[in-house]
Amino acid sequence: MSSRQANLTIAAFAAAFLCVAPAQAEKGKVGQKVSSVSAKKVYTGTGKVLEGGVVAISGGKIDSVSGGGSEEFHAITPGLVDLGARAGAILWSVEQSNEVTARLSNSAALDPWGLEWDRLVKSGVTTVLATPLDQNVVGGLSQVLKTAGEDSITARTVRKDSVLRGAMGQQPSQRNSPAFGRPTDFYARRPTTRMGVEWEWRSAFHKTALGQNEGGERETLMKALKGEVVLSIAAWTTQDIRTAVFAVEEIKQKELFRSQGLDKPRVVIDAAAEAWKEPQLLARSGIPVVLPPFTATGRTREGALLPRNAADELRKAGVVFALSAHGSGAYDSNLAVQAGAAMSGGLPFDEALKAVTSTPARLVGADARVGSLEEGKDADLALWNGEPFEPTSRVVAVIVDGVLVWDGRD
Repeated sequence: MSSRQANLTIAAFAAAFLCVAPAQAEKGKVGQKVSSVSAKKVYTGTGKVLEGGVVAISGGKIDSVSGGGSEEFHAITPGLVDLGARAGAILWSVEQSNEVTARLSNSAALDPWGLEWDRLVKSGVTTVLATPLDQNVVGGLSQVLKTAGEDSITARTVRKDSVLRGAMGQQPSQRNSPAFGRPTDFYARRPTTRMGVEWEWRSAFHKTALGQNEGGERETLMKALKGEVVLSIAAWTTQDIRTAVFAVEEIKQKELFRSQGLDKPRVVIDAAAEAWKEPQLLARSGIPVVLPPFTATGRTREGALLPRNAADELRKAGVVFALSAHGSGAYDSNLAVQAGAAMSGGLPFDEALKAVTSTPARLVGADARVGSLEEGKDADLALWNGEPFEPTSRVVAVIVDGVLVWDGRD
């Protein structure tokens, strides 16, 4: 067969597929709407498991989840949710002339055609929190959005500017230098140490409460203090996690903030590799954490130590946590593998599933739409060829908003 004949044959098949009414997730129908999908097991993400379950879809939403389906796939789970995906986190999107840039939104800097979206989809991730790089102390507003769908960030956004991103530790102070004599550029400034980073945080919030900053900066920080936007703070090591917790507790206890109703921040500590060292502190504060990827050596960035049983230890202490792949491009570090790694450290399956679906969705206020398979929620599904998170299992197809966006069965 010539290449021209082959192309005509493929085109004929494609045309034939386009004429088929939406049905089950049939092979070769990427880009088409799906009306139902069934599996040997349906893990709803609510603790309910259906044997021989079927998910009915209408208008991009889940119409029903019931039993009696065929075994089209081995398992169905909600699409995975990653709060540390690092999608679209690029250096040129960072405002580098100031350490506190709360008013800035990263929505215009996100590229809907970036290669990272395809990689995320193929690992079963359907929703992410896209944050700025942690180059500033307070980096700006972040987006909760789908990893597939329309070729527009706006159309894929689940919650716009709903999370304010910042960082503790070494990273925000890197590349800054003390200004001896006349500064030669805007990097000749503070902070240059962890202490300086903490000072910038406390200064920003105290200036807000005292009315000493203006415009969009003050407005955004006010929203964070009132709990109208989530405050996500990257803190890898024990000392940085403690600093973040104490800073939040100061806000909640100090009369300066309480008298103005500015004592209600909703905080999530991201990249909290050493959270397992401070379970009582985190349980007392009620602050949830996002764990970075497990590694073969147990060491993560900034020299932090993350053992395999960290997630289970946090569970036992009553600390709310989510798992993340943190933008890793390696297959053995994707979000499903992180759930499996946590299970190898003792975390029960149900808790591992929650840590990559319903819990991260709830932490950023997106649980009304994503994170579990329930009537009326977005039809975001990960379809598996085996038991989820097992070493021999893979996500083989993904549905987002009722559309088959990836099919790896061929």
